[in-house]
Amino acid sequence: MTDIPVRVRPEIAALPSYKQGKQAGATAYKLSSNENPFDPLPGVVSAVQAATAFNRYPDALAGRLRDRLAQRYDVSADRVHVAAGSVSILYQLAQAVATVGDEIILPWRSFEAYPGIVTVTGATAVMVPLTDAAENDLTAMAAAVTDRTRAIFVCTPNNPTGAIVTQAAFDAFVAAVPSDVLIVLDEAYAEFVTTPDAVDGTAVVAAGHENVVVLRTFSKAYGLAGLRIGYAIGHPRILDVARSAGIPLSVTAQAEAAALASLDAEDELRARVAAVSARRDALVSRLRDAGWDVPDAQGNFVWLPAGERSLEVAAAFEAADLVVRPFAGDGVRVSVGEEESVERVVAVAASVRP
Repeated sequence: MTDIPVRVRPEIAALPSYKQGKQAGATAYKLSSNENPFDPLPGVVSAVQAATAFNRYPDALAGRLRDRLAQRYDVSADRVHVAAGSVSILYQLAQAVATVGDEIILPWRSFEAYPGIVTVTGATAVMVPLTDAAENDLTAMAAAVTDRTRAIFVCTPNNPTGAIVTQAAFDAFVAAVPSDVLIVLDEAYAEFVTTPDAVDGTAVVAAGHENVVVLRTFSKAYGLAGLRIGYAIGHPRILDVARSAGIPLSVTAQAEAAALASLDAEDELRARVAAVSARRDALVSRLRDAGWDVPDAQGNFVWLPAGERSLEVAAAFEAADLVVRPFAGDGVRVSVGEEESVERVVAVAASVRP
C-alpha cells in the first residue's frame, strides 16, 4: 500500500476495520448493535461509582469475578478466563493456536469480526456457508477439517441470522473433530435462548471435552456493552495460553464491579431477558405475516434475508428513524429494542417486503 509510510503486512493493509452498528440520532431507535434496551441492572451504577481507585491498576485476573463465575458453573477458577469482551478472547485464542500456513474454520455469514481475527494471525479463514435454515452447517464444517486446521468457530445463536446449534448436533460435531483442534463455542446470546434442544456450552465443558472453549459475555443480556467484559470457560492450559496472547490489565476494576453487581440481580435479569425474548418471538411472527422468510430467532435480534436489496431495505428503515444493520448482498439484522419500536419496524418491513 503506497499511501502507508512504513512497511505493513499487505493482508492487514487491505483488511477493513471492524464496522460498528451505526449510531442513532435523538429521535431514532438504534437497532443496529444488538444492545440491551434496558438500563443497567439494579446496583450496577452504584457499584461502578464506588470503584474510584483510578490511580491503581485493576486485578489482572479479575479474581473476584473468576471465583464467582467458577461457583456459578461449578468449575475450578482456573477454568475461567475474564477479558475485555468475549471478542478479545477470540483474538487471544486464534493468535495462540494459528499462524501462517494454518487454517481456522468458521461459519458464514456469521459474526463479522471472525474473518478479520483470522487474518490478523496470518492463518487462512475457511468460510463454510450456512445451511438453508441459516444455521451453522456443522457437518460441512467437520468435513472441512484438514491437517492445517487449528481452530473452528461455532456461533450459536448465530449472529446475524439468529439460528441455534442443537445439543445433539454439537455432540456429533465434537466427536467428528480431531481432539487436538480447538473448538470455540461462541454463545454471546445464550441467555436469550428459549428452545429446549439448544446446545449448552457449559454442559459440554463439564462433560470433559477438553478441546472446547465456551465464550459468554456481559455485553448483551446483562447490558454492560459499554464496559467491555466477557469470559471463557475451558481447559486451564488453553486459557493460560489465551492470557499469554492478550493485553494485560485490560479488564477495568469498574467493569469487574459492574459484572459482580449484575450477577447479584439475577431475578431482574431473568425478567428482562424474558421480556426481550417474548418481544422477539412476537416480532418474528409479525414479520413472517408481513411476507418475510425470517429464520428461527434465538438471540435478541431478527434477520431479514433481503439479499441484493439489503442496502435499499436498510435505507427504508433509516428513513423511518430506525437504525438497523445491513450486510450487503445478504440481509438486514434488526435488534429487538424498545417495545415502542416494534410497530414501526413491522410497518417498514411490510412496506419493503420481498
